Amino acid sequence: MIEHRVRVHPSAARLPREQQLAWKLAEVATGTPAAAGLAPEAVTMAQNRVIDNASVAMASLTRRPVAVARAQALRHPAHGVGATVFASGIRVSAEWAAWANATAVRELDFHDTYLAADYSHPGDNIPPLLAVAQHTQRTGADLLRGILTAYEVHVALVKGICLHAHRIDHIAHLSAATTCGLGALLELPTQTVYQAVQQAVHTTTATRQSRKGEISSWKAYAPAFAGKASIEAVDRAMRGETSPSPIYEGEDGFLAWMLDGPDADYRVRLPEPGEPRRAILDTYTKEHSAEYQAQAIIDLARRLRERTGNLEKVRSIVLHTSHHTHHVIGSGANDPQKYDPTATRETLDHSVPYIFAVALEDGTWHHERSYAPERAQRPATVDLWRKITTVEDPEWTRRYHEPDPDRRAFGGRAVITLEDGTVIEDELARADAHPAGARPFDRPAYERKFRTLADGIVTADGQDRFLDSAARLAQLDAAGLDALFPAVDLDAVAAYDATLPKGLF
Repeated sequence: MIEHRVRVHPSAARLPREQQLAWKLAEVATGTPAAAGLAPEAVTMAQNRVIDNASVAMASLTRRPVAVARAQALRHPAHGVGATVFASGIRVSAEWAAWANATAVRELDFHDTYLAADYSHPGDNIPPLLAVAQHTQRTGADLLRGILTAYEVHVALVKGICLHAHRIDHIAHLSAATTCGLGALLELPTQTVYQAVQQAVHTTTATRQSRKGEISSWKAYAPAFAGKASIEAVDRAMRGETSPSPIYEGEDGFLAWMLDGPDADYRVRLPEPGEPRRAILDTYTKEHSAEYQAQAIIDLARRLRERTGNLEKVRSIVLHTSHHTHHVIGSGANDPQKYDPTATRETLDHSVPYIFAVALEDGTWHHERSYAPERAQRPATVDLWRKITTVEDPEWTRRYHEPDPDRRAFGGRAVITLEDGTVIEDELARADAHPAGARPFDRPAYERKFRTLADGIVTADGQDRFLDSAARLAQLDAAGLDALFPAVDLDAVAAYDATLPKGLF
């Protein structure tokens, strides 16, 4: 790995492009080894994430934001080969297929994550890469090269540059990663990828208001927007168009005005040309449909359920946790919506007090039932929920940023005080499904997740065909990529889509 220093430079300095971060990211794309040089364990994990994405997409097909994105995409027919939209069997323009499919993947907040200096869902890179791979008739091996490149860049940026501290949404890192993945997939020149990265970052810098207060359906659309913008940026760059430069280091650029200001100084570690792309192995998926920092909290609540007994006797519950958890999904966010029983699902899955209350009551978690309005508005739940607060514990913050991924912790300690003064305490550092947890997610777990979420949507034979194709991703030819779209009951989906109001298209 090579550590690159990234800081602001005045225009008069004329920073050579070879010293700019966007160029360094582009070099990762163009220096990614061919399929034969990819690390086998990284390839296996990429296959797992293709399965994971399809799992959550199948479960979200008749959710309104996903149906709206699909309806928009289907109004943009393919010119040329095009790309498939989940649950349609129809090919549309690649950027619109990416829009619809990425929304389906993101809607339930149920796919993979990587947390470091900033937040990310690296699986968001896959839908636009798959769309372009289909449109350009690339192979499964080409797609794998793109996926592993995108994960490499995404993880590096999330480790090195914090967006959240400046209330910038994390799709800015996503767009750069997707663009690099597209560059590797298509084997583009470094100059082309460099220009496309700068265009993508410039057009996808947005505020974190999409994840604050009453969280809306835009939370699902935001990564899809980044993927669509990345495809369009690559198209323009391939046609010779240039970009605002240097996008990161310029005196009126990303670092100077969106992040740490004129004195910004970051370190980003990137692989050398030919070095195996293994960053995907540092990432982890979700067993539960909720913000990642809540994964261990759900497991902890299930563990505490029997010890706590009659929940009507609870006086208070305090969750001692990291700065990020306290301020993003805890009471430290100062969002009254996190305690509102009429809040949106998107708000509730970012409310760890709500999540802990329901998991403590039910001893389980479900991607739909746990968020149902009648569940959130249950009087006993509301009473318990409003007794739960979070506090930042410096030790949990330190563990959150632990350099060793096997020791990094995203959980917390629960202190439950009963009416009679009895105190019940327990803690959990990592979710059970984390690679260093009690039950690390393996291929059988990914397959179970897919079969569970696809049940009643994809036939048993259809499930088998999809899983077989995903497991052979490296061997698939261009036509074989079609099998990565599980066959569903199109009539049922179309019936739901027919209930939607019309838009412009």
